[in-house]
Amino acid sequence: MNKLLQTEFGLQEVELKKLNGYDNANYLIKTDSNKYIFKTYEYNDELLDFVKAENETLLFLQKKDKSKYPTPIQFKDNSYIKILNIESEKRICRMLSFLDGQFLGDVTHTKKIFQSFGMSLSEMNLSLQSYKNHTIMSRQWEWDIQYLDLNKKYINDIPDAKDRNTVNYFFQQFEEIVRPVLPSLRKQIIHNDANEWNVLSKNGEVSGFIDFGDLAHSLLINELAIAITYACYDKKNPLEWASIILTSYHSKLPIKEDEIKVLYYLIAARLVISVCNSAHSKKTDPQNTYASSSEKSAWKMLYTWLSINPINAENNFRTAIGLTVEQPQSIEEEVKRRHQHISPILSLSYNRPIYMVRSAFQYMYDAYGNTFLDAYNNIPHVGHSHPKVIEAGQRQMAKLNTNTRYLYDQLSEYAEKLVSKFPSSLNKVFFVNSGSAASDLAIRITKIHTGYEKLMVMEYGYHGHTQTAIDISDYKFNNPKGQGQKDFILKTKIPDTYRGKYTTNDGSAGKMYAQEAIEQINNSDLPIAAFISEAIVGCAGQIPLADGYLKEIYPAIQKQGGICISDEVQTGFGRLGDYFWGFEAQGVVPDMVIIGKPMANGHPMGAVICTNEIAESFSKGVEFFSSFGGNPVSCSIAISVLDVMEEEKLQENAKVVGDYYKSLFLELQKKYDCIGDVRGSGLFLGVEIIKNSSLEQDTKLAHHIKNELRNRNILISTDGPFDSVIKTKPALSFTKANAKKVVDNIDEILKTYYNKA
Repeated sequence: MNKLLQTEFGLQEVELKKLNGYDNANYLIKTDSNKYIFKTYEYNDELLDFVKAENETLLFLQKKDKSKYPTPIQFKDNSYIKILNIESEKRICRMLSFLDGQFLGDVTHTKKIFQSFGMSLSEMNLSLQSYKNHTIMSRQWEWDIQYLDLNKKYINDIPDAKDRNTVNYFFQQFEEIVRPVLPSLRKQIIHNDANEWNVLSKNGEVSGFIDFGDLAHSLLINELAIAITYACYDKKNPLEWASIILTSYHSKLPIKEDEIKVLYYLIAARLVISVCNSAHSKKTDPQNTYASSSEKSAWKMLYTWLSINPINAENNFRTAIGLTVEQPQSIEEEVKRRHQHISPILSLSYNRPIYMVRSAFQYMYDAYGNTFLDAYNNIPHVGHSHPKVIEAGQRQMAKLNTNTRYLYDQLSEYAEKLVSKFPSSLNKVFFVNSGSAASDLAIRITKIHTGYEKLMVMEYGYHGHTQTAIDISDYKFNNPKGQGQKDFILKTKIPDTYRGKYTTNDGSAGKMYAQEAIEQINNSDLPIAAFISEAIVGCAGQIPLADGYLKEIYPAIQKQGGICISDEVQTGFGRLGDYFWGFEAQGVVPDMVIIGKPMANGHPMGAVICTNEIAESFSKGVEFFSSFGGNPVSCSIAISVLDVMEEEKLQENAKVVGDYYKSLFLELQKKYDCIGDVRGSGLFLGVEIIKNSSLEQDTKLAHHIKNELRNRNILISTDGPFDSVIKTKPALSFTKANAKKVVDNIDEILKTYYNKA
């Protein structure tokens, strides 16, 4: 190398140091009087053209400011680029001047240096506004945000399924939000890689930019998206730091409103590009640590970005450049609008209702820029707006959606996958549109199969909103405004080991509660067609049935000709952690199961699963048909839910996070006498709030906790006969950090509450 430098540049007595590089070999050259960067690349014609274009760009910038950009150095023959043999390999070679300064990544970040960063970026972009280079303008590659899709081929190189799906979520958001406006946004040649190792500083200000190898003819706003990404990806408050850069940039080169509207998604896109390429590089060249040097920070910011409401980001960006923040309608106006055509009987949650506009996994975003941690909604089972679920629905909707009178693959495929999750005796499926419709159908099938009318139900049980479902739901018919208990309904006492008669949960309480229920069965004037219950009774306040209870009840029901129905609408699909279905916790196999809510992640779908014998009885009656039940779109979405559960190991997550979550509540119980009971399993928990260590329910305090959490942007609910049980049943994507946030906030709320008392 020394001989080459002497021959080609006339340099004597040089000191050589090889530098880290993404995919090329670079050297720091020191002489007595100067420093240079000697750059070499694997030869190919396309790259040669681009290196020439890069040199031309640097020479153009020299006319504007020689101090901030590297200067191409001529070989002895006055050329700027040569093809040389280095270690028997044909290489593209060139020399650049060395710019002194500290990397932005090595200095303390201050408001001053970020202001200088924004100003310097704008000056460079202004200099390049009039510059044209057709080689650069024709370039299409992975590191240009406008060609984000070119990175999709690397998604499967990301080893963790949750990470892959987070990346996919932002791909979808880009497609929805950015793609339609791309043609209208300003384009020019930009540096395209103003990361912390390509930006130099002196005396607390940015002094120069290096490494122009990523030059692109791209969206002008992408220059800022990239700069903000790398300047802020290790910050706790990235929006605050981003705003400093935007304000100073805008003062020199005004940013347009349509650019600000997509900036949040462009920053996300750059993070996605970074993690995709890092994953690919680690897979193909695991020794290249430079290629993945920023990976940890990029992942951290990507998950931070997910927790930021896009409206909040845009509002911060708008404020930074002096644009008016758009104001949505007030909550009061939205409530008034709703009630013009929607009856108030369709209730709203919380003292202050929430005006939601978007969501992502365990987060929901309101119209005012707030992000809510959703610890409440169990319907988006694998997470709000999960990209695999969305893609499955979109893809199938574009192909075929029809009814079950036709043959199509999705119906059989989903039925097979679903049935494989059940004991072998439960092998027939009837698809409907909701858990309520499933309850209704289950009772219809029951009556036809048994020939009986009488039904045994659980105290506080809830099974839906149809008339039949209300008839079997004590939670509804026993409400002060309810219709009352019908003659054909036999209600049995909930086997509650916290408030009930028997409290030892070693199996003995379950047997004693069961004996009382069996007496009711034996004393019934008519045979019982079916007994229906959840394994954890949700509307009772997340009360698990006492251990051993169903093992006694089920045989007694079956002995007199009835069937046993397990309502798994809330407890099913791995939510309980240890078990895929709630009935498994009781060590029983029902004759029939009803499911709904989470099975299609919020897409309206429900089902009845039963034995072949029961299905045959039903088939002898009037034809069953549901216009939308089991349609191809619903089945495709439901298949994707099972796939995501397996891919992301969400049942295991429910177990691990749920156990941790429960342990936090149990620790909190030691601090506060108002926490009477902590119960449930996995991510289906109830915390009963009581008065002064007594068993008296404290509805007021439970509501205070719920609404104070809402004020802190955490969604949780209350339930139970006195609405005094804090109920949490989040998406299975919930994390330990999320769980800790919920419990820490309840701790703070209770501390403040008792200090004021």
